[in-house]
Amino acid sequence: MTTVDTFINKYDNGLGYSSHIYNHNLIWKGALDCVAFEETDIKNKLLALDKPCYIVKLAGKVGVTNDGYLAPAEHGAAGQLELITSIPPLKIQQLGDPSFLSFYGVKYAYMTGAMASGIASEEMVIALGREHILSSFGAGGLPPERIEAAIHKIQQALPHQPYAFNLIHSPNDMAVERQAVDLYLKYGVRIVEASAFLDLTPNIVYYRVAGLSLNDANQIEIKNKVIAKISRREVASKFMQPAPPKMLQELLQHGLITELQAKLAAKVPMADDITVEADSGGHTDNRPLVCLLPSLIALRDEIQAQYHYSQPIRIGAAGGIATPESALAAFMMGAAYVVTGSVNQACVESGACEHTKKLLAQAEMADVTMAPAGDMFEMGVKVQVLKRGTMFPMRAQKLYELYRTYNSIEEIPLAEREKLEKQVFRKTIAEAWEGTAAYLSQKNPEKLGKAVNNPKLKMAVIFRWYLGLSSRWSTTGEKGREVDYQIWCGPAMGSFNDWVRGSYLEEAHNRHVVDVANHIMKGAAFLYRIQSLKLQGMQIPDSYIQYRPLRS
Repeated sequence: MTTVDTFINKYDNGLGYSSHIYNHNLIWKGALDCVAFEETDIKNKLLALDKPCYIVKLAGKVGVTNDGYLAPAEHGAAGQLELITSIPPLKIQQLGDPSFLSFYGVKYAYMTGAMASGIASEEMVIALGREHILSSFGAGGLPPERIEAAIHKIQQALPHQPYAFNLIHSPNDMAVERQAVDLYLKYGVRIVEASAFLDLTPNIVYYRVAGLSLNDANQIEIKNKVIAKISRREVASKFMQPAPPKMLQELLQHGLITELQAKLAAKVPMADDITVEADSGGHTDNRPLVCLLPSLIALRDEIQAQYHYSQPIRIGAAGGIATPESALAAFMMGAAYVVTGSVNQACVESGACEHTKKLLAQAEMADVTMAPAGDMFEMGVKVQVLKRGTMFPMRAQKLYELYRTYNSIEEIPLAEREKLEKQVFRKTIAEAWEGTAAYLSQKNPEKLGKAVNNPKLKMAVIFRWYLGLSSRWSTTGEKGREVDYQIWCGPAMGSFNDWVRGSYLEEAHNRHVVDVANHIMKGAAFLYRIQSLKLQGMQIPDSYIQYRPLRS
């Protein structure tokens, strides 16, 4: 039989509580007309995060107010209403690690990750930077002159606000990494988001160590900050430790760093922050965040105990972050900050074309799949892409199967070659090779020379011609090629679409990156307040706890 001590009483407005949470040492004092008893009014009181929340009882009904004050309960005295419980004001800035805010000069423990080929555009970085939210420009896959132009535009627009640039690992063309690093050092780009790294390279070490110095207080100053996006424990371990001595010695021999910088490098980790990349769009290992994040936090603690860094490495969370619930879950697991990706691609400021944005705005969680990656095709690396409205995943997989099966284009059966020419390339293989050779002669003559004499490599670079163009078509909006668009996307996109359905954010043309960031973070803070009340014994109906994005 249910007793008053265990029964959570429901009143007309749906709010209830366990009797044990009564605070008998305090009473609430204030005007009765400021207490809300109706659902809409109660929710508005709960949403007033910058104000305290008092849960009171009057004539058997539970109400909520942000006004009034608490006073000590005197013996034999009672307040105007019975005080059930109270919670203090909550600032969005309280979510995550406060050192992330001060280190990067931002207002939220939130950043937007880089999406290659300029999808994370200058407009996106600037819009967020002006609101003191960190955003990373999608430099991956762009030529040096395009990256240089982006640096000029962003630095001019954000002379004192935060921004970052992506440095993507390029194991098949290390010169691409080096060119980006040279530009970042030349123009003083102080925050780099390193992504898709399989191991440390001399290029990322060069960027990191070239920014080390001693300040007037004889303390190490880290000018070149690194946020490493990682999904593997063994790779994370390398970024959590100091730079390898062998690489430092090589950099010294080439005159790229000084003796002092090499010595200082032994006292700082390779990264200031590690973004745990779970099931995300693009390069991903599809790891579950609930398993990966605690594992890398524990690894960080082990390495911190070994090296005793003056500023411990922060661990953030990415992959699947698209709603207030997912952001709060990451913070509650210990994430110092959260990173969004796929959801920003469908926003107005994204570098994706309008057709791509519309497809993304319609995507559901199951509308994604894995497909061969253009930049690491021969290695069998895959990226997560949208499968709804495009045939790219199927066609890319077919190319990889042909590559694995045959040693040259000529070995592929004639019928298969004709399918490639008619359905995929829409030109002859000879014409595809001609275009590929012309590109490589300008960008990578050494690789062209190898491909001419290596039939297997020649086949790979021809296939990569299609893979590379497919992502470009998605950004430029190439007419007639819509079914070949390569659209990097994780299940977070579908989760976001479910959340905003029925609101003004359902339409792609209403989605702005700053707006999305504010709603995710405010919603996470609101849900934290709700969970705090629940943990104290409050029973709150579902209709009260759903955070819906409304125009501000």
